[in-house]
Amino acid sequence: MQVALYARVSSDKQDADLSISAQLKAMRDYAVRDGHTVVREFVDEAESGRTTARPAFREMISLAKLKPPPFQAILVWKLNRFARSRADSITYKMLLRNKGVEVISINEPVGDSPTGRLLEGIIESIDEFYSANLGQDIKRGMRENASRGFFNASRPPYGYRKVAVRDGAKVRNKLEPELEDSVAVRVVRSIFDMAARGIGCKEIAKTLNREGFRTAKGERWGRVTVH
Repeated sequence: MQVALYARVSSDKQDADLSISAQLKAMRDYAVRDGHTVVREFVDEAESGRTTARPAFREMISLAKLKPPPFQAILVWKLNRFARSRADSITYKMLLRNKGVEVISINEPVGDSPTGRLLEGIIESIDEFYSANLGQDIKRGMRENASRGFFNASRPPYGYRKVAVRDGAKVRNKLEPELEDSVAVRVVRSIFDMAARGIGCKEIAKTLNREGFRTAKGERWGRVTVH
């Protein structure tokens, strides 16, 4: 049977030990053992399973709609890699089945019997509950972190830097302005000075680009970035 592999890892902490390479290796080994031919591999990195707005997932579903589809099954490491929303799982699995494509979890062999369908539904419901509950815990922790003056994101705002500070047994990040003579601080002061003189964002961006300054990503300044 011709199969596609679908691997996904989100930015949530529960995926930290579930790398894309580990998923793909396990699925390739499974395909070899069962005599399947892998025709495509789809990978979504840093994509939540609580939404179907995932580039590789969308491409995979689109190809499955072809007549005939290029694969007869989709292998996933676990059902929660395919979707963490029970509604999305039901919708897309029904669509795939109507096209003659099955979703197979290599670590949850639930089967195609009525009992297997029931077990599959229970597993997906538990996954959805776990994901929603974890999301609440993460948001609660981020609110607490921010209320104590710590920085949650990975990239600091332009003109600032992250400083690691000890918080009991943990190390957290706080924000501090860059040094007064740094390029970023001089650029920020220049931006505000021009804005105070009534110069618009578009003209400010042109001035910065003309003088050779770049954004934190090394790109040219634009009106929206200045705004």
